[in-house]
Amino acid sequence: MRTGMLGIEVSGAMAMDADALFSGMPQHLAHVALLVRDYDEAITYFVDTLGFHLLEDTPMSPTKRWVVVAPPGARESGLLLARAVGPDQEAIIGRQGGGRVFLFLRTDDFARDHEAYRARGVRFLEDPRDERYGRVVVFEDLYGNKWDLVEPR
Repeated sequence: MRTGMLGIEVSGAMAMDADALFSGMPQHLAHVALLVRDYDEAITYFVDTLGFHLLEDTPMSPTKRWVVVAPPGARESGLLLARAVGPDQEAIIGRQGGGRVFLFLRTDDFARDHEAYRARGVRFLEDPRDERYGRVVVFEDLYGNKWDLVEPR
């Protein structure tokens, strides 16, 4: 057993030392694709409601854009807002996590962000709670994807 970044003990394959496996190969997640109904609707929500920054909005074709948003302070990762194409992708909008919390938004001031989101109409699914890893509350984005707002201990 070893303790992970959030102070939770991990074992087995999770406890493998990634540096030993991939020495000399620095990596990070650049983007996570989030299926959306409409680019502009999604940009408005993430920028105006959650306070994210619009990092890029580049037309790729008459119907496709490369749209990346990220929370304030994000250095290496962002959400790629991908407009769903066709019935299979459209059916997954809002359910990319299969009903579980799908995305985790870390904050340095839980009370500030919880109150700001509440004032902007974000739908919270529970009251804030304290866990051993920090203060947390589950909310839904405009499509129904579940997020954790977390301030680590």
